[in-house]
Amino acid sequence: MTLVVFLVSLIGAMAIGVPVAFALIFCGITLMGYLGMFNTQIIAQNMAIGANTFTLLAIPFFILAGELMNAGGLSRRIIDFAIACVGHIRGGLGIVAIMAAVILASISGSAAADSAALAAILLPMMARAGYNLPRSAGLIAAGGVIAPVIPPSMAFIIFGVASNLSISKLFMAGIVPGVLMGTVLIATWLIVARKDDVEMLPRASWRERGRTGARAIWALGMPVIILGGIKFGVVTPTEAAVIATFYALFVGLFVYRELTLAALPGVIIAAARTTAAIMFLVCAALVSAWLITMANIPAEIGSFIAPLIEHPKLLMAFIMVLIILVGTALDLTPTILILTPVLLPLVQKAGIDPIYFGVMFIMNCCIGLLTPPVGVVLNVVSGVGRIPLGRVVIGVSPFLVAEVLVLFLLVAFPQIVLVPAHWFY
Repeated sequence: MTLVVFLVSLIGAMAIGVPVAFALIFCGITLMGYLGMFNTQIIAQNMAIGANTFTLLAIPFFILAGELMNAGGLSRRIIDFAIACVGHIRGGLGIVAIMAAVILASISGSAAADSAALAAILLPMMARAGYNLPRSAGLIAAGGVIAPVIPPSMAFIIFGVASNLSISKLFMAGIVPGVLMGTVLIATWLIVARKDDVEMLPRASWRERGRTGARAIWALGMPVIILGGIKFGVVTPTEAAVIATFYALFVGLFVYRELTLAALPGVIIAAARTTAAIMFLVCAALVSAWLITMANIPAEIGSFIAPLIEHPKLLMAFIMVLIILVGTALDLTPTILILTPVLLPLVQKAGIDPIYFGVMFIMNCCIGLLTPPVGVVLNVVSGVGRIPLGRVVIGVSPFLVAEVLVLFLLVAFPQIVLVPAHWFY
């Protein structure tokens, strides 16, 4: 019955249009009333504790680093370098989109920001070259959702806080799955776009490639600093976020000189707004998470799926399907905050590596960014490219199928995640 109260209060509040953060608080209040332990101090204390976490400092700094990167010209130089390398081959601009998406993912960790930057720069070029525009928009959207999988990832930070797992280990475990997603997207693009009659870009000379590479070297240096520092234990993820912010600020102001002092307040305000929304969600979710533990909801769910506990791969497949369904209605952050305290005890009881589960969970949540009706990244690309959302949904379909196949490949063969992850950390 406790599970029913939890689901009805949460889903009911969201169904009538209550914002997710307030729906989580309402769900917590309802559970407290049902358990006969209503106390406003518990709500306030859990929200305060949720915000007062050193690890969460990484979120505002990585968000600000991403805003500074886009405003300071780092994104454009990465794309220019990719165009110089592979832009001349058939389907080259699609390959550029995924290459740039993977590199940008290792800098900002924001799917929406990366997708917006790629769509603004590449969609007009792809339209002029004769590529199918909805399919191109779908490819950029599918590439954008790699960002929360490859470190630094705000999704891993939130999952790490919600699950009390090592964020550094989650970061390192996400590298291979993120690169695999990019590789599969390139292969899918080359298959579906092979018959397009497009204008080929001229082949860049080695001198031009060297010149664009030299311009991009400062931008390409950021992921090396972030991942290298975390890998070798020089910095924590939070410290890496601070370094990334000041690095992007220095490069934008003094190296590329595209970021001006007059533009800084706008950049900081944009980052603050995004941070405020995410942090309020985190604080609200921790109220529900505490009550989920007090009400022993994981054990109640476990009694329903007890037969699957003895079959870890079947349990993972079931959970992946569940998250895909939830992802059609919820954004990435609420999905993490709501489901992590419910599902993690079950997978640990089944003997599944929690770091592996974290990577799979975040990959699945990222796929949810491509599924209507919510599909945040779809809406971003649709808005930036001024393409009707329905056409973008059709365009993203083959790439969405490809990413779902990758997800279930990793369910069947967890060693693809676990072996390199253990080497990295």
